[in-house]
Amino acid sequence: MKSLTTVEEQIMQIIWKLDRCIVRDIINELEEPRPPHSTISSVVRILEKKGFVDHKAYGRTYEYFSIISKEAYSKKSLKGLAKNYFEGSMNNLVSFLVKEQEMDVKELTELIEQMNDTKEDEL
Repeated sequence: MKSLTTVEEQIMQIIWKLDRCIVRDIINELEEPRPPHSTISSVVRILEKKGFVDHKAYGRTYEYFSIISKEAYSKKSLKGLAKNYFEGSMNNLVSFLVKEQEMDVKELTELIEQMNDTKEDEL
């Protein structure tokens, strides 16, 4: 799976949120000043070439939808973050978040409980 630029990721967040959309829907989700239709259309076509979205044509109107889930991309991004900045260790990543007070002990406990629940579901 390829990485996304900041702009591509912003557009993907909107597509994931809307599920199915046309370019005008994406533009309406953006803050002012909104970019031109042609700019967003170009970004969406790039996302399609990268394999993140597909479309269904209704005449000259294209309805876009994601073909890579937000969860799959999040997992890949998090693994990349751990690999590139924390020697590949999720423990180091979580430890960093706790030390930097981005995550408190309560959140860490909830995360551990969620992970335990997920493991039990897999068994």
